[in-house]
Amino acid sequence: MAYLGEEIRKLGFGLMRLPMKGEVIDVEQTKEMVDRFLEAGFTYFDTAWAYAGSEDAIRQALVERYPRDSFQLATKNAAWINCKTREEAIVQFDTSLKQTGAGYFDFYLLHNLGESRTRFFDDYDMWSFVQEKKKEGLIRHVGFSFHSTPEELEEILKAHPETEFVQLQINYGDWENPAVQSRACYETARRYGKPVIIMEPVKGGMLANPPQTVAEIFKKAEPESSCASWAVRFAASLEGIITVLSGMSNVEQMKDNLSYMKDFTRLSQDQQKTLDEARKALAQIPLIPCTSCNYCAKVCPGNIGISGTFTAMNYLTLYRDEAAAKHQEGWLVGGHGKKKAAECIRCGKCEQACPQHIRIREELERAAAALA
Repeated sequence: MAYLGEEIRKLGFGLMRLPMKGEVIDVEQTKEMVDRFLEAGFTYFDTAWAYAGSEDAIRQALVERYPRDSFQLATKNAAWINCKTREEAIVQFDTSLKQTGAGYFDFYLLHNLGESRTRFFDDYDMWSFVQEKKKEGLIRHVGFSFHSTPEELEEILKAHPETEFVQLQINYGDWENPAVQSRACYETARRYGKPVIIMEPVKGGMLANPPQTVAEIFKKAEPESSCASWAVRFAASLEGIITVLSGMSNVEQMKDNLSYMKDFTRLSQDQQKTLDEARKALAQIPLIPCTSCNYCAKVCPGNIGISGTFTAMNYLTLYRDEAAAKHQEGWLVGGHGKKKAAECIRCGKCEQACPQHIRIREELERAAAALA
């Protein structure tokens, strides 16, 4: 399916989680992964200024070893990271050009719009900057990545109809998740006629190792297929998709992805039924029934990151991944200027405001112990 004048196959190589050798990226293994990816007919690579070492690694593994017209390279500008002026934000673009050695970017994204981050791109008028670079031929296609509500996504798309595409977190686990709202964000982008690049189709690797009840459903349906393959194929089966990014970290993950995406066909009705069954099984796992309405936050005198803490705890329950749960807590609580669960003074005002009748104090106490 062609979009934006390009023919891009449905699997993209996400370069955020490249293989490591100690504290540095394993460039030699990355080269082998790049070689396998291109040999299979795939061409889309996704990096970012904010991915430590990634732009430099892909210069060595890809740009210096293959003709420039044989691949598409995307990178991103994070104006909200330590930028106090427009000039500092613009430097990120120049740095990315230098680090990748790419000469130009096929896709350039304003990185991680949503909530308080969007204002940096507005204040520094990065929207006009990327259009200038497009006119100069240094960018071919302009879009943005997004992590927030469908309502906010609609506001941005209304304000910037020049946007050519949107990159969204979409996976079957978050399809109806009130904290992520994958489906609603996807439908908003499509309603505005924007093709979508999908990120986190395997939810940072969590859906590669889902709860046992979910894994058993997949194994019964297709014993030879990995759980990760179901997640990626779900995303790639949606309409209006440019590509699905998979953040592969080793050659084995690359081999697995290529095995089912090289000759990709959309999921059949029976396969969709299997996914629906898996999603229902995932939904039956007892979670904190928080919808992130944040009524509790409006009355909390201690500025505790209640909904963010509960999202992290639900990650822990679903995927048994303590590191990922703590990462979620760090982003959704500390990263949003909130305090941790351990600092709750147990006043109970939050419970009076909660429409889901959650025993918030008890859950925060449990979270403080589990995420310590």
